[in-house]
Amino acid sequence: MRSSASSPPNSNHQKPPPLSPYLLSRLRDYEHRHKRCDPLSEPFQRDSRELDRKNADSASDCRYIVFTPFAGMGNRMLALSSAFLYALLTDRVLLVDFDPSMRGLFCEPFHNSTWLLPQEFTFMDRVKSREFKEVFSLGNLLKNQNQNQNQKLADVTSLLQLDLSTEYNDYDKLFYRDETQELVKNVPWLVLKSNQYFLPYLFLLPCFRTELDQLFPDKEIVFHHLARYLFNPSNQAWGRITRFYDAYLARAEQRIGLQIRVLDPENYPPSFILPHILRCIQDESRILPRLQRNEATTSRIGTSKAVFIASLFTEFYSELKDMYWTRPIADGEETASVAVYRASHERNQESYSNSHNMNALVDIYLLSMCDFLVTTQVSTFGYVAFGLAGVSPWFLKDPRDYERNPSEPACHRAVSPEPCFQFHPTDYDPIAALHRGAAGPAPVIMYCEDAIWGFKLANMMSF
Repeated sequence: MRSSASSPPNSNHQKPPPLSPYLLSRLRDYEHRHKRCDPLSEPFQRDSRELDRKNADSASDCRYIVFTPFAGMGNRMLALSSAFLYALLTDRVLLVDFDPSMRGLFCEPFHNSTWLLPQEFTFMDRVKSREFKEVFSLGNLLKNQNQNQNQKLADVTSLLQLDLSTEYNDYDKLFYRDETQELVKNVPWLVLKSNQYFLPYLFLLPCFRTELDQLFPDKEIVFHHLARYLFNPSNQAWGRITRFYDAYLARAEQRIGLQIRVLDPENYPPSFILPHILRCIQDESRILPRLQRNEATTSRIGTSKAVFIASLFTEFYSELKDMYWTRPIADGEETASVAVYRASHERNQESYSNSHNMNALVDIYLLSMCDFLVTTQVSTFGYVAFGLAGVSPWFLKDPRDYERNPSEPACHRAVSPEPCFQFHPTDYDPIAALHRGAAGPAPVIMYCEDAIWGFKLANMMSF
């Protein structure tokens, strides 16, 4: 059962631009194809039997891409949305091999069909072996290919593994070439391993560019549209999200989300980071009012603001809650009543725990229901939250930057809610190529605000 809504009815979010008619049409086409070829269908049953017999011929005209998630919840959702777009572009059916840590988190996204590989589909046990990668990895096949370079890989194999993770090598990265897309086009089964938002690089491939321009006239909300379509929290998750929202956030006039990741607590503990967070939210973004230095009993009622904090470190919640509970608003500041909340109480990231991932999903969606977001730079968890929200966040800087340049701003604003593709192929920089006057369509990307080595989608070029 799909969730009935993706944001509460009284949210202050402006409605994003609607999906293009062409995207809606392609999604309907995909849903029909998925129902015809999903794991409950007769074509899938025939194809899987042939695959297990190592037969190089597909028994039907269905073609599949099987996604195997790993890493944290943010990485999984970013990579899965990228996999879905690739399936849409290549007329494949997206199937997911969810381990127990992902079970029960999402509704089925496609009406009257499933994207879950059946548990009896034991072929995936072989896929996860090192020997399988040596034989069926696209990178290894391209590295060792002695045949005619124009020969399609479908002529020699019915299955390929694509490694598009942060661990991929130079041969795996050949995936991002038009000629490789032509080679893999007719291979019936692709097994994708990825923990990245690799979607932006698809816009750089001429074979996909015309189609993508029609699908997404606005390049700065691509993830927003895909994620809102694809990810529907399960009834259990949605119940937790809405109960918390209704109890603590719904009545506030403004909702502020803070997502704080601490990567090096020994050298940069919460006590070091918190003053810089306060500089960001009080002095630079002006999201929250400054406070008087001393406690006082006087108070002024103004705009009601609810602050939702998502962090593995409870110190941020405790300190901010005490500050805004015990100290009055400073003179000259906007009058406001500020309440601080959190939903989860975990100290460590446990990406292969179902309960941990449920808490992470709840936090992501509660953040996405906020009107203003402050997130930790390069955090994929934050990427998903502001991408779902369609809100351009404020990025907290790396704590090392605070140490090197204490007088520099503590945060900076993103130009759009598009996530960053951080670990892209480095053999080609399209922005630098444009500087050199290279021919071809102008790349619809920019360097990421929080990771200058990465790319993100943009409506206009930014250097």
